Amino acid sequence: MVSLKQVSKTFGNLEVLKGISARFEVGKITAVIGPNASGKTTLMKSILGLVLTDDGQILVNGESAFQNPVSRAQIGYMPQKAQFPDNLKPIELLNWVQDLRDEKSPRLHALIDYFQLGPQLDKPLRVLSGGTRQKVSAVLTFLFDPPVLILDEPSAGLDPLASSRLKDKILEEKRRGKVIILTSHVMSELEELADEVLFLLEGHIVFQGTLAEIRERTGEQKLERAIAKLMEGRAL
Repeated sequence: MVSLKQVSKTFGNLEVLKGISARFEVGKITAVIGPNASGKTTLMKSILGLVLTDDGQILVNGESAFQNPVSRAQIGYMPQKAQFPDNLKPIELLNWVQDLRDEKSPRLHALIDYFQLGPQLDKPLRVLSGGTRQKVSAVLTFLFDPPVLILDEPSAGLDPLASSRLKDKILEEKRRGKVIILTSHVMSELEELADEVLFLLEGHIVFQGTLAEIRERTGEQKLERAIAKLMEGRAL
């Protein structure tokens, strides 16, 4: 489980997170949504330990996320656009990460096959398409079987087949009892994957509940329209 208690973060004069509290449960996929500058990225990076919060507490399976490598090792993170050393080949990158962790993953070859990366393993990352690089990122995300997954626009740049495979993998990890937190601007993706929605607005959590609850609250059956109504403040 991931829990946040009264978490605040300010950058200069801008208060980005304003004393928020939330729980992300095992076996559930929670979509974090909100307009630009609502605090989504800061929230996710705070859980990752990439942003140091000013106040409050973040626990990842009982471990503090504050400058704690034990907490960070429990999280698989798939950014919208991963930055890799362009001179490396995918297989070199994957082996390098395993060496850094001093851990060989028994999942490596199965994940390479699953995401159909075999033909691209020995090509420099700089010549690979954005979609192929996103597949490499997916392999890294699932490589060490982390109990928590944070996925930021995970299907960005993927073709329909790769996107379908990724969504199937996310749902499989949910069935295995993972904590999964994701963001996406693709409403059909949220409807397919998310169990609940956490809606951020100006650093506050103004709604957290199931898709059925957000539809009931807004009176809209289409998720895109329901979320738009929340963003406009007409259902708060």
